[in-house]
Amino acid sequence: MMRESKASRRRFAHRMLAGLLALFMLALGCSDDRPIDFAGPVDGWSHVGGSLGGSRFSENAQIDRENVARLEEVWRFESGDVTPTTSLQVTPILVEDQLVFCTPRNQVIALDAEAGTERWRFDAEPALDGIYNPLCRGVAQGRVEVAEGEACSARIYLGTLDARLIALDAETGAPCRDFGKDGTVDLLHGIGETRAGEYYMTSPPTVVAGHVVTGAWVTDGQRVDAPGGVIRGWDAKTGALAWAFDPVPESMDPVTAEDVASGATYTRGTANAWSMLSGDEELGRVYVPMGNAAPDHYGGERHGLGRYASAVVALDARTGEVQWDFKTVYHDVWDYDVASQPVLYAHPGGPNGEDFPALAQATKMGHVFLLDRRTGEPIFPVELIDTPQGGVTGEVIAARQPVPTQPAPLHPHALPDEDVWGLTPIDRAQCRELIAGLRNDGIFTPPSAEGSVVYPGLGGGVNWGSLSVDEASGRLVVNSMQNPFIVQVVPREGVENLEGTDLVGAQPQEGTPYVTLRAPLLSDWGYPCTPPPWGKLTSIDLETGDVEWQRPLGNLRELAPAFGRFFEWGTPAQGGPIQTAGGLVFIGATLDRTFRAFDAETGEMLWDALLPTSANATPMTYRIGPEGRQYVVIAAGGHFPLGSPSDDALIAYALPQIPAEE
Repeated sequence: MMRESKASRRRFAHRMLAGLLALFMLALGCSDDRPIDFAGPVDGWSHVGGSLGGSRFSENAQIDRENVARLEEVWRFESGDVTPTTSLQVTPILVEDQLVFCTPRNQVIALDAEAGTERWRFDAEPALDGIYNPLCRGVAQGRVEVAEGEACSARIYLGTLDARLIALDAETGAPCRDFGKDGTVDLLHGIGETRAGEYYMTSPPTVVAGHVVTGAWVTDGQRVDAPGGVIRGWDAKTGALAWAFDPVPESMDPVTAEDVASGATYTRGTANAWSMLSGDEELGRVYVPMGNAAPDHYGGERHGLGRYASAVVALDARTGEVQWDFKTVYHDVWDYDVASQPVLYAHPGGPNGEDFPALAQATKMGHVFLLDRRTGEPIFPVELIDTPQGGVTGEVIAARQPVPTQPAPLHPHALPDEDVWGLTPIDRAQCRELIAGLRNDGIFTPPSAEGSVVYPGLGGGVNWGSLSVDEASGRLVVNSMQNPFIVQVVPREGVENLEGTDLVGAQPQEGTPYVTLRAPLLSDWGYPCTPPPWGKLTSIDLETGDVEWQRPLGNLRELAPAFGRFFEWGTPAQGGPIQTAGGLVFIGATLDRTFRAFDAETGEMLWDALLPTSANATPMTYRIGPEGRQYVVIAAGGHFPLGSPSDDALIAYALPQIPAEE
């Protein structure tokens, strides 16, 4: 007999109550003009991920299943920082009674959180040489001890597109002069030689245990001796370098903060962490999602520098010492770097029936690994599957790869001929002919000279939008996509000059015998060669690891304006979901310019709003006080690389203010 989980019983009881309430209201003939109920929790949004552990959950319940359809736009703020190549992928944070966020070109702006009006603005004025798509996903906040009467107790921390870490006074936006040099730390110190646009920050730093912890973006596929992916902890008050994690194998001596102070350079070519980190104040740890060692699609010259590549790593937040690591891919040559923030939560049903500290790590393969965050041990069994071998000369492909059993992979692991898709028999035949000429052995097909299918795709699966966890209901919600790519590794002598070439996605991989060519797997009509849905939203019961519901996310409005909205086939999605205690899931992310709210228990769409462009960002929600309305805010800024027009709109929604009857 199947065991019924506590979460399932809670969901059943809630549905029964909701259904009875709906019938009762219908019987009374109630209209939909009830005033706002101001009872209930008052919750903020202190971090880009909602909490330090990235849960993307809010206790606010003023907006719920019964009234979400009444949401209306209440204010819109346009920063003016927009060009045809920018992407507004930001999630604001709530600092006291103001929203603070960064624009694509590193302006930091504070708004009145209820009125949406500007209070202050700071322009970091970064050098943008080599940055083809300026973006900034958020800022972090922290508090430090200062003398009475001094400024900068509450601070905003920004990582810039020219590799600086800046501390600002949260009240005024002025630089905190006691941090680094006049408010700025040079993140290039100790990195060594860099090229234009090769090393910088797009994600916010993480403030934990009195330290500001930074990773960085390192441009993919350029060279073997790319800048290293060192993770560093800076004193939150002074900006002094406290520690450095140089991610080298055990056979090498890591470069330390003390070494750099003496003129050393961090090890080059190591894996980096460009996405959002998570912190745990109780355990004193920071959890780091690691990218690839250089370069992405050929590992013959890495010489062990991929030791921590495509892994989640737990570091002591005070010293930078490794506590544990969990590899999601062995010897990654697919660009399956860990793009999602590790999400910390309390897992239900431990050995003694008590919840215990856990971590959910989503990956580009569409895998969700649930780990004990104290030890890094999987909560559910992880299988090691045999993987295809071969590829190009000089490469050694790992014989086996880890795959979670619960939750099961969100996407198929293979694209057999019978599953090749086309809108018509014509483009389906064209897709079949295209794929027949490629190597297509499933999710871990080695990159090859003839070209290989990378499935579900270089962008995921799950990317930086990560996932959301509601601990009370035991529910994890995640959006994912399947948009396969072709990866071809060709001898360098076959490509004379990459500059000015019309080859799509060419990567030089300097220092190796090969150049990589990458392109999306599309028909001549521009549609994926895989069956829809191309993007979907999934709910998972954490206690059992089972899927509760799954539905397509997004429609074809932009591809076919006249009728595309009727085709809920999903779209590529960048950005993540949030959940609320009102029983809702809010998400933008899709390319159809739509912001949506779903019933968290059933997956039914309850509300949507058309935006000026796509909202490739994660929303947030907050209330200021017991008399305040609950706001839901989303950035609609487009996505230049995906072809969605750029914009600079930050839009807030709330329930209408209807006076109570006297």
